[in-house]
Amino acid sequence: MAARRIVKAVLVDLSGTLHIEDTAIPGAQAALKRLRNAPVVIRFVTNTTKECKRSLLERLRKLSFDLNEDEIFTSLTAARNLVEQRNARPMLLVDDGALHDFEGIVTHNPNAVVIGLAPEHFNYQTMNKAFRLALDGAPIIAIHKSRYYMKKDGLALGPGPFVTGLEYATGTKATVVGKPEKTFFLEALRSTGCHPEEAVMIGDDCRDDIGGAQNAGMLGILVKTGKYRSGDEDKINPAPYLTCDDFPQAVDYILKDML
Repeated sequence: MAARRIVKAVLVDLSGTLHIEDTAIPGAQAALKRLRNAPVVIRFVTNTTKECKRSLLERLRKLSFDLNEDEIFTSLTAARNLVEQRNARPMLLVDDGALHDFEGIVTHNPNAVVIGLAPEHFNYQTMNKAFRLALDGAPIIAIHKSRYYMKKDGLALGPGPFVTGLEYATGTKATVVGKPEKTFFLEALRSTGCHPEEAVMIGDDCRDDIGGAQNAGMLGILVKTGKYRSGDEDKINPAPYLTCDDFPQAVDYILKDML
C-alpha cells in the first residue's frame, strides 16, 4: 500500500460500484450519505453510454441515491466536448437513449464516427457504414473502450471490441475520451478545485477506473462488485492502493484512514 495521503475529493464510479442496472449495491445509499457528511468533494464519473445523463440521474434517484446532475461527469459529455472542439459532424453510433446528450449537434453528411455502447446498432450494415467513413478519412471517436460490463444476467460485451474491430479494419487508431484516459479524470476533477494527489477513485473496473485514475496521479480503491473478477487487482502496475469488498467498505476506510 502506498504512503497515506489526505483526501479532499472522491471520484465514484456508478455502474457496478453503486448499482447494477435497477438494483443498488447493498448498503451503497447509506454509505454515500456517510461520505457526504465528510469534508470531501464528491464527483460521479461514468463510462455509461446507453443512456443520457438525465435518464441516469432519474434511475439513481429512484434507487434513493442522493446526487445532483452537476456532480455527474460522463464519457458522453467528454465526447460531445471533443466533437464541438473539432466542429465535427458525427455519425452517432450510440444507443438511442444517449442521443439527448448530443442534442443540437449537426449530424448530416458525417465526417466523423462517434461510437459508444450501442447493442441495437451493432449490426453489419451500420458497422460497415462506419467502416467506410473511417476508411475515407473520418476520425473515429470512441466514447470509451471498455471490454465488458456487468448486467443483472451476467457480463456483457462493451464497446471496446467493436472499436478495436474498426481500428483493425481501417488501420487507424480511435481517439478515446472516457475512462481510462488521463484527460477524462483530470477534467472530472477540475470542478472540485482539488489536485490529483488529493483525490481517490472508487470503482469496480481495475483497468479503466483504478489504472486510469492512478495514471492521473490519484489513488484507486477497487471494489469486488460489478464486473470485478478474482485476480483483477494483479492486472495493473502499480496495483490498486486498496481492494475492498464493496462501496460501503471503501467509504468506511476513507472516513477512518484518509481524512
